[in-house]
Amino acid sequence: MFKGKKGKRRLILVQIAVFTVIWLGGTLFVFGGRASAAEAGSGANDLAVAAAFLAAGLVTGMGAIGTGIAVSSAAAAAIAAVSENEQNFGKSMIFVAMAEGIAIYGLLIAFMILGRV
Repeated sequence: MFKGKKGKRRLILVQIAVFTVIWLGGTLFVFGGRASAAEAGSGANDLAVAAAFLAAGLVTGMGAIGTGIAVSSAAAAAIAAVSENEQNFGKSMIFVAMAEGIAIYGLLIAFMILGRV
């Protein structure tokens, strides 16, 4: 679907547009001011909680994007190495697993942020 230089540019633009729409929607939802009468006195705390949720989402999202970029390079190289010599499978999977650790670290930090809220 997205092949060639124009396709890759179009894919990046689509990803940026989707990220922007989701980010704006999340921001409007978090800062929309839908507080009930019982929560009227906690304005400063609401901002801290909203910032924590936003930070947790950004950590998870950016970790996933970084993992996708790292795994795409490492997996392509791993497939090439295994196709030349089957004994390289274990070594190449270590590098792919190390790249996937980025997403796990992002989730861990997100849980740490949300645990303090």
